[in-house]
Amino acid sequence: MERIAIGFLGCGNIGSAVYRLLEERGSEIEINEGVAFEVKKILVRDVRRSRGLNVPEGVFTDDPQEVVNDPDISIILEFMGGEQPAADYVIRALRGGKTVVTANKMALSLHWKEMLSAARSGGAGLYFEASVCGAVPVIRAMSSSLQANRISSVMGIINGTTNYILSRMSREGAPYDAVLADAQRLGLAEPDPTADVEGYDAAYKLSILAMLAFHRYVSVGSIYREGITEVTPLDVQCGQELGLTLKLLAVAKESDGKIQLRVHPTFVPDDHPLASVSDAFNAVYIDGHACGETMFYGRGAGPMPTASALVSDLICAGKAKRHELPAVEDEDCPLAKDWSCEYFVRMRAVDEPGVLALIAGEFARYGISISSMIQKGERDESGYVQLIFLTHKAREHAVRQALKGMDSATIAGVSMIRVEGR
Repeated sequence: MERIAIGFLGCGNIGSAVYRLLEERGSEIEINEGVAFEVKKILVRDVRRSRGLNVPEGVFTDDPQEVVNDPDISIILEFMGGEQPAADYVIRALRGGKTVVTANKMALSLHWKEMLSAARSGGAGLYFEASVCGAVPVIRAMSSSLQANRISSVMGIINGTTNYILSRMSREGAPYDAVLADAQRLGLAEPDPTADVEGYDAAYKLSILAMLAFHRYVSVGSIYREGITEVTPLDVQCGQELGLTLKLLAVAKESDGKIQLRVHPTFVPDDHPLASVSDAFNAVYIDGHACGETMFYGRGAGPMPTASALVSDLICAGKAKRHELPAVEDEDCPLAKDWSCEYFVRMRAVDEPGVLALIAGEFARYGISISSMIQKGERDESGYVQLIFLTHKAREHAVRQALKGMDSATIAGVSMIRVEGR
């Protein structure tokens, strides 16, 4: 059996996990799948550094040309992360006819058109199962198993760090800063957690999922993004008392020929399948006209779950007689500039006669119907009380205008969180 020469771009935690997985499972993959792989070159920053791997002499290199331009290497696995120089290396490899397997959601989502064009011109394959939700096979399902469906919505918990933080806040009532510090100590959050907690990571992944769902190009910049840094234990607690669980949700929905694209903290009912997804686990909930509601669930991050998806893609690439590229048009998705959902609104209001009527009147002015209202606790020393409102479905712009128009002399500390899945 001919051995397929492959190259690595990077060899950090994920690259090392892939190498170990190929060592551990290589002979079984050869028997079960009929393909064998030889790692010919591995790009690293420091060839002298020990990585605890049984790598033959001369395989490590600090010259990217030895990987990207080697005529014997037919498949390249990229684990560098970040936009550059990873995106440049991938595009050059694809243009040169080398198939690429990557977990790099940032480079992929920001350079989607260039990568697809390079793959077409080079006759190469582009595989990216590991770019969203690690070991969860949602990319392959959307690309092949669900292609008979017209998908109307995709909702996902696709960032494990934020799900861990919100899960801890829900269970323990702990403040955001304390749980973030714990996540950093455990290695679940980066020293600079911005990409996770401000929703950038989820936005990169949502752009990929939305393109596969709706077969049109989705730029990351078109996605409304809001992180979890302003979430308070009081918001989480009030939601729980109303039978709601808080998640950072990535949402893509088609309505009236336009696509909603948004990442933000979202309440879902406690009995919704996404509500039970805790800690660093991921899940994607898809609604198709033929398959109905379907959820994919599992470990969305970590070296070995990610390596599992990368090696799966590698096997598919090695066995392929012809590489199938994603069926995504270059034309941008038609975007919805407004959307409807239910809303959770918490505010501090002066405890005086007529204030509640003013609030209700401002909501009514913008066509917002109130589903329920709760006063939480007694008035504080400043004469304010906590009011919690749940609305019926309302337009995003209308809710924002209503809250903006409320008298700041009587209303303070407004928190607004969207509600999905009811």
